[in-house]
Amino acid sequence: MRGKFLNAIKQYLCLSLLKNSALSAMAIFQLQCSIFMNLLSKFRSGLKKEIGMFFPMLILRVLENVLQPSFLQKMTVLNLLDKISQDPQIIIDIFVNYDCDVDASNIFERIVNGLLKTALGPPTGSTTALSPAQDITFRHESVKCLVSIIKSMGAWMDQQIRIGDLDLAKSPESSSAAESQLILNGEEGNASDHELHPDVNSEFSDAATLEQRRAYKIELHKGISLFNRKPSKGIEFLISNKKIGSSPEHVALFLKNTAGLDETKIGDYLGEREEFPLKVMHTYVDSFNFKGMDFGEAIRFFLQGFRLPGEAQKIDRIMEKFAERYCKCNPSSFSSADTAYVLAYSVIMLNTDAHNSMVKEKMTKADFVRNNRGIDDGKDLPEEYLGALYDQIVKNEIKMNADSSAPQNKQANSFNRLLGLDGIFNLVNWKQSEEKAVGANGLLIRHIQEQFKSNSRKSESAYHIVTDVAILRFMVEVCWGPMLAAFSVTLDQSDDRVATTQCLQGFRHAVHVTAVMGMQTQRDAFVTSVAKFTYLHCAGDMKQKNVDAVKAIISIAIEDGDHLYEAWEHILTCLSRIEHLQLLGEGAPSDATFFTTPNFESEEKALKTLGFSSFKKGTLQNPAMVAVVRGSSYDSTSIGVNASAILTTEQINNFISNLNLLDQIGNFELNHVFAHSQRLNGEAIVAFVKALCKVSISELQSPTDPRVFGLTKIVEIAHYNMNRIRLVWSRIWNVLSDFFVSVGLSENLSVAIFAMDSLRQLAMKFLEREELANYNFQNEFLRPFVIVMQKSNTTEIRELIVRCISQMVLSRVSNVKSGWKSVFMVFTAAAADERKNIVLLAFETMEKIVREFFPYITETETMTFTDCVRCLLTFTNSRFNSDVSLNAIAFLRFCAVRLADGGLVCNKKSNLDGPSVVLANGISDIQDHTDNDDHVSFWNPLLSGLSKLTSDPRSAIRKSSLEVLFNILKDHGHLFSYTFWNSIFRSVIFPVYNPVSGKREQDAHCPPSSVSVHNDGSTWDSETYSVAAECLIDLFVTFFDVVRSQLPGVVSVLTGFIRSPVQGPASTGVAGLVRLTGDLGSRLSEEEWKEIFLCLKDVAMSTVPGFMKVLRTMNKIEVPHISQASADLESSSDHDLTNDEFDDDNLQTATYVVSRTKNHIAMQLLIAQVATDLYKKHQLSLSAASIKVLTELYSSIALHAREMNRESILLKKLQKACSILEISGPPMVHFENESFQNHLNFLQNLHLHGHFVHDEINLEQELVDVCEKVLDIYLNCAGSVSSFHKSDTLSAPHRKLPLSSAKKEEIAARTSLVISALQGLSGLKKDSFRRYIPRFFHLLVDLVRSEHTSGEVQHALSNMFRSSVGQVIMD
Repeated sequence: MRGKFLNAIKQYLCLSLLKNSALSAMAIFQLQCSIFMNLLSKFRSGLKKEIGMFFPMLILRVLENVLQPSFLQKMTVLNLLDKISQDPQIIIDIFVNYDCDVDASNIFERIVNGLLKTALGPPTGSTTALSPAQDITFRHESVKCLVSIIKSMGAWMDQQIRIGDLDLAKSPESSSAAESQLILNGEEGNASDHELHPDVNSEFSDAATLEQRRAYKIELHKGISLFNRKPSKGIEFLISNKKIGSSPEHVALFLKNTAGLDETKIGDYLGEREEFPLKVMHTYVDSFNFKGMDFGEAIRFFLQGFRLPGEAQKIDRIMEKFAERYCKCNPSSFSSADTAYVLAYSVIMLNTDAHNSMVKEKMTKADFVRNNRGIDDGKDLPEEYLGALYDQIVKNEIKMNADSSAPQNKQANSFNRLLGLDGIFNLVNWKQSEEKAVGANGLLIRHIQEQFKSNSRKSESAYHIVTDVAILRFMVEVCWGPMLAAFSVTLDQSDDRVATTQCLQGFRHAVHVTAVMGMQTQRDAFVTSVAKFTYLHCAGDMKQKNVDAVKAIISIAIEDGDHLYEAWEHILTCLSRIEHLQLLGEGAPSDATFFTTPNFESEEKALKTLGFSSFKKGTLQNPAMVAVVRGSSYDSTSIGVNASAILTTEQINNFISNLNLLDQIGNFELNHVFAHSQRLNGEAIVAFVKALCKVSISELQSPTDPRVFGLTKIVEIAHYNMNRIRLVWSRIWNVLSDFFVSVGLSENLSVAIFAMDSLRQLAMKFLEREELANYNFQNEFLRPFVIVMQKSNTTEIRELIVRCISQMVLSRVSNVKSGWKSVFMVFTAAAADERKNIVLLAFETMEKIVREFFPYITETETMTFTDCVRCLLTFTNSRFNSDVSLNAIAFLRFCAVRLADGGLVCNKKSNLDGPSVVLANGISDIQDHTDNDDHVSFWNPLLSGLSKLTSDPRSAIRKSSLEVLFNILKDHGHLFSYTFWNSIFRSVIFPVYNPVSGKREQDAHCPPSSVSVHNDGSTWDSETYSVAAECLIDLFVTFFDVVRSQLPGVVSVLTGFIRSPVQGPASTGVAGLVRLTGDLGSRLSEEEWKEIFLCLKDVAMSTVPGFMKVLRTMNKIEVPHISQASADLESSSDHDLTNDEFDDDNLQTATYVVSRTKNHIAMQLLIAQVATDLYKKHQLSLSAASIKVLTELYSSIALHAREMNRESILLKKLQKACSILEISGPPMVHFENESFQNHLNFLQNLHLHGHFVHDEINLEQELVDVCEKVLDIYLNCAGSVSSFHKSDTLSAPHRKLPLSSAKKEEIAARTSLVISALQGLSGLKKDSFRRYIPRFFHLLVDLVRSEHTSGEVQHALSNMFRSSVGQVIMD
């Protein structure tokens, strides 16, 4: 039954509407609109195609007529559209089923654009039949319709969202039932179309499918538009975007069946000679079936789809193919295709001749027959055939479908043809009287009637129903631009309260839809427009509509705050400006007066003549007021260039009047926006805070009028939202933290102070809340204080931060948890401050924290202990007050005690065995602590910090830190494992002695003028050296069993002392080494003794190469009389010495070399002395390997001394320089004597007592070698060339030479050494003496012959001959 009823509507009612559509009677038009409204409301799902036809014919035709409309008709249409737009489901269905349908017109888009054209009125300069009153009525009504449309879209969206929320709470069975109730009821309580006909060609579609269809439609129309300009480009575009296939068949089908194509362009494309268009043309022609058609009928049918091009060659190609196709469909019609080709040309010429008004002399039938003689393969076609063809063409012109349409714009033409409405619009546009009706066009009416019947027989296209709100995105993309333009223009140009109220309502609904749908660009455009219409940036021009815009802004903020995001900035800017104007209205001073020095005189009495007692003269004429009254651009935040001009009385009166309008907006409304922030969702509150921070920074950065409105509101907002879940609050604080840092570093001191005080208020409030263990939010909350403290260049700000932190900590100490990290970071920055009062203020609080509140520091987080230690270490470096540094060191000792006693109350075993320990200096200790040392990560920063302090330039700090460091290690070392002790020695203890033990030798390569004589690089004094050595030895001896592997390092430290050129450290090193070995005694293994002597040997030999380079720098100095051979040196020794022989640079070099030589000799002898002392005390504990090392040590020192004394020319230069400088020369002879004496004594002692080393060392041979060298040295000194150096064949002449006093002194100095050597040789056993006497007998003979040997030597020599040589001879 329902189907029959719909068919009846189609057959009778729709046809009746069609027949009467051209009547101009108002009553009939109104009845048609009423009927159409009922069809649309109740039967649209079954009449999709019919409604698609009648919408343009009844509604859009009238709506789009802007210049010459019928007032009553257009008002009727506008009222109808208002009713339609109040039904949300109808609006959605129109867009879904027409604008998203490839085969339908964009009805929703045309409605919106038509309403925009009406709202804007006739174009400027155009002629219109409307009166001004009628035009204004149209404008207001069209705006009303647009508001209804966007309001309905919002209502549908809200309904679908609510249904979706309900569906989440329902079972799947119940949710399916809800889908049938999707549509708001129609007007007057009638059931909706979907309730009456739920199953008539309806299907539910998702937004994604419709998006694809709409995108396809848009792309297709873009290709059609491009084709209508450049056919080849259009086809390429459509193929590349896969809107049509790439084969000629697909393109031909597109050209034949697609509406909206320009027929002329189709003809041009089909006539192209390129390969692909030619294939398309052939395919296009072959798609026609001319079978059984008369030739005239066939050519008329063929030319309906396109217009023949004007170029003859193109026509030729098309007609040639047409003739071929006709003959193929009708093989018996002509003898060949040539006949059809020529006849087709004749028919085209006849059609043009008969129906072109420009042709005066028309072609007759006889002319036509004559023109076509002999075309059928030389024969004539039947004259009757040609006559009938002539009559057919003359009576009925061959023309395209579009040729019957009245001229219209191209876009309308495309849409009309798209729906097959060309004939309908042609019918409607004909000027006919009511009486004439459509009589003469009965044929056309019957044609449309047949179309209705055929549509009724066809299966209707599906009617789509959408419940997905995403479809609104596509609707908004279509309508937002026209709506924005219509609302903005009307609001700007009209002062009618009803019209402006409607526009503001439209803005509110548009913001609601775009915000909820997440369409940022569109949302921001609407919000910005409303914000600009508030005119708060130029209050002197405000009107009531602008105040209404302010109210709309506040409503938007409260109603749609969850979805505004970036648009909040515009809203909050408006609120800031409102507050500014209200303050000006109250006569209150601007915020700038608190930040800058006033530039105006004191305020005078109120200007009662202005009738606004709150204003004062100073207020009215200050720059801020002038800027507001004069106005600026919406985006301007600073005072204009003319702000200094004096305001006129008229301007002031207008401004006061406008401020009275703002009284409609109270503080409650303003504050409500901020209080309402508590109800915003998590994402929205973050966006709100970001925008508020941005506005506040803009206020504060104003160079002339800084304001704190935003800053105070930020504090309020933080208070309002402090109870939010931690996840959201953390995101809020990330934004606020950056804000407070930025403002805290402001160049305007007062602004920065205000910001820091605001942050303090928030922090105090936040510290009232409990924080659980292992959370980090307190630390994040206090981080802005840290960053500003570290980066601010302003003393006042840094002092304020220290005071704020001190106050917060001391008043809320029990609540501070993770915040300790930031607290210590602030105090660390304060400790390094350049201002003494800041350092002392911070340390005062730090002292109180450590003394009284230490347990709170590590109550929930043990790592804060490290932060505390680093802070104290920074205080130790304070250069303002040594008491602060000493107290800080004492507190470090206290921290160590608490750490050792288990003062870190939680997580004692956590995080201790990581792969590496990060030291205080940031260097990673690579050693793995796999033995679970307690609190390794806590000990390291403390010990490393104290280690660094030992090199402090202040003596008291050095000593204190040294004592505290080793006291801590000694007191608590029992807690440390072997692995951790190794780490301590490597990273804590040995670095203390690096300036000494790590003394660099590269100064040997430096020019003497750049090297200080006291070049050890250490700032320690003798007392510090002594204390350092004692501490090291005590610690090492105490924990020897655990740390004995560090013995080489400890010995290196002590030998480094010995290496020092300063007497104090060297003596300390000797005493230390002796004490170390004495205290350890038998606890040292043979291998460890060997290590000790190897260290001594290494120290002795490692300095030799560098020293010899320094000594040989004297070779570069040329000195007269010292360039001869060594044989002439003696004769030159008595020359007069003058400064002229040395320039200043040479004297400086010589001074440096002498100093280095003395130091070097002293060090070498000291090492030998240490070795001798150790040997004497512990010889019973030494192994043969250790004795061998000692032997090598003595030998190397002696040989080195001998090598130095052979540099005779250098020594002579040094001697001469010392004489000039009047300083003593280096004791070269003494060095050589002592070195050989030590070596000789050692070997003699071994010879007597060291039987156990005979297997390792040939002592007798070693002893003979040394004695032989001693005798040779003595003979050379006495002027006697030993037989050792004589030739076996030549005898040198012997003559007596006088000796200088220096030589006599040298011989006397060497006498005891020679006597020791002779005694050593005498001490050899008989067999040994007999075996070795051939090696040294010639030396004994030379001694006998020498004229300069002393009596003691002669006596020792005679004893030797008597006791040893004589026995050999006797035997």
